[in-house]
Amino acid sequence: MNAYSQTLLVTSRIFLEHETGDHPERPARLEAILRYLERTGRLDDRRILEPDPADEETIALVHTREYIRELREFAARGGGWLDADTVVTSRSFDVARLAVGAAIQAVDLVLAGEVPRAFSLVRPPGHHAEPDRGMGFCLFNNVAIAAQYALERHGLQRIAIIDWDVHHGNGTQAAFYRTDRVFFVSIHQWPLYPGTGRADEIGEGPGRGYTLNIPLPPRSDDRAYLEVFDRDIEPRLAAYRPELVLVSAGYDAHYADPLAAMAVTEHGFAAMAARIRRWAEEWCGGRLVLVLEGGYNLSALASSVGATLDALDGGA
Repeated sequence: MNAYSQTLLVTSRIFLEHETGDHPERPARLEAILRYLERTGRLDDRRILEPDPADEETIALVHTREYIRELREFAARGGGWLDADTVVTSRSFDVARLAVGAAIQAVDLVLAGEVPRAFSLVRPPGHHAEPDRGMGFCLFNNVAIAAQYALERHGLQRIAIIDWDVHHGNGTQAAFYRTDRVFFVSIHQWPLYPGTGRADEIGEGPGRGYTLNIPLPPRSDDRAYLEVFDRDIEPRLAAYRPELVLVSAGYDAHYADPLAAMAVTEHGFAAMAARIRRWAEEWCGGRLVLVLEGGYNLSALASSVGATLDALDGGA
């Protein structure tokens, strides 16, 4: 096994069938990633899994049955705008089911010990989707469902989710705000859409203290992010001792991204991924799954995913 064959990729060209026109979250995002990975040799000898769609029972681990039914029926009627930001087409419901499937199958394989770690390259993204509604380009919350699936179907007790997308992961926070079985960390630009993610949002009831929001000002760079990782995130999660680490891997904090104003480089994303890989090895036998979220400059997105893979494979 060479350096580029250690991290499983879970992806499908079916994700391109969520056709959103000239919307920022468009098929060209995934096409750019896959072309770049192939051109640079990062797909050579790498195991790539074609996922199966999740069933509605699995999606209902996080989302309400009413929302699932409404989205299914909306897509069956041809779709349209779910909200001011979020496009649904006739294929979107089934493609979103496949994105959930890619996340949970990655969890299955990592927890079974069949692969050391996995990266699910999916669309539509998920971290803004709340239990009863989609929003912010997101239909189903892929990472949240994968976490709840690991709790209920695999019997885990403690899961960490790290969300480094430039936008706050409001949907993931909403899913786990009142539980201590998921420690949710979001590092994001502030202020910015969706307007949640203040530092004083720390969880409620049994979940109090198990949500860590780290809002950062515009133009925060690699150094600012890594300082937060080392000073704030590592000690909290080390004390928690998760049995699985999930990452909402968005790349819109890149300095070239058109939808935000941060200053992270692909080297910064690689350094964050390398830290998380090391933490997972220390805490939970390396069990780590990343799921793609945002990132809207095509070249920056592709090179950042490539740098992340290098770090996961031990090259950073």
